[in-house]
Amino acid sequence: MNITKNLKYFFILPALLSIAAIIALTLWGLKPGIDLSGGSLLQVSYLGDRPTVEQIHTTIAPLAFGEVRVQPTGDSGFILRQRDLSNEEHTAFLKALGGFGAVTEEQFTSVGPSLGAELLRKAWVAIALVVVLTILFIAFAFRGVSKPIASWKYGIVAIATLLHDILIPAGLFALLGHFAGAEVDALFIVALLTILGISINDTIVVFDRIRENLRLNEEHRKREEFEEVIGRSIMQTLARSINTSMTVIIVLVALYFLGPIATKNFALTLIVGMVAGTYSSIFLASPLLVVWEKWSRKGVK
Repeated sequence: MNITKNLKYFFILPALLSIAAIIALTLWGLKPGIDLSGGSLLQVSYLGDRPTVEQIHTTIAPLAFGEVRVQPTGDSGFILRQRDLSNEEHTAFLKALGGFGAVTEEQFTSVGPSLGAELLRKAWVAIALVVVLTILFIAFAFRGVSKPIASWKYGIVAIATLLHDILIPAGLFALLGHFAGAEVDALFIVALLTILGISINDTIVVFDRIRENLRLNEEHRKREEFEEVIGRSIMQTLARSINTSMTVIIVLVALYFLGPIATKNFALTLIVGMVAGTYSSIFLASPLLVVWEKWSRKGVK
């Protein structure tokens, strides 16, 4: 694989998607779910005919609960999201919904705003720790590799690709949140952390092959351009990376279409993140090393 010849093409798709994601996040941001912003979730099902969303809004308007998001689920149910409700308000809510016929409460979840803020803060701390520890680990694991670029640069490149991997699904959910009302919750944070773990694993596999090829060249006193080492390393790990990712993606696609509604956004986040992570591990991280090495040589000259 001629990295120099194809280098610019590898960067086009990630650049376009990253720019689109940044625009979506800037314009609309992410719509936090109840477990991140606080509030309550009520899921009900009707034994008879289900009323329309407009009828639900009309009936609960006199209760003065503020904004209530009504989402149909299944053939006979609704998921309603609103501010935190007291026991009396909860009872009144069910009574109002029962005006359309026999109604069954499937679940009721209430999360205070302080708990949601704490969960969000811990999520950002967890992501920051992943980033810092990843740089330190790669710098340590690749400490024997100093030519043609320093070991810590592998860590920086890995983090750059990880940011790309979580930026893409975040941008997608900013878009879905604006046009389809999709919310991000604790499962979304879990999915992002999972993407970070899987993606860095794929990236390190490629980096480790690069390290091994550099070591073999040095042992055999073989002169080979760094970009040629990168290209050979990618080809040696290409099939393994794609096959591993595809097996996971197949399971996630099955979960998205056949699993419960509560895990659909979780599965979608992982699918998008896995696709982005597989691409970046193969066609983004290693080419970035080539670019950095070329810049370093120009700086020395």
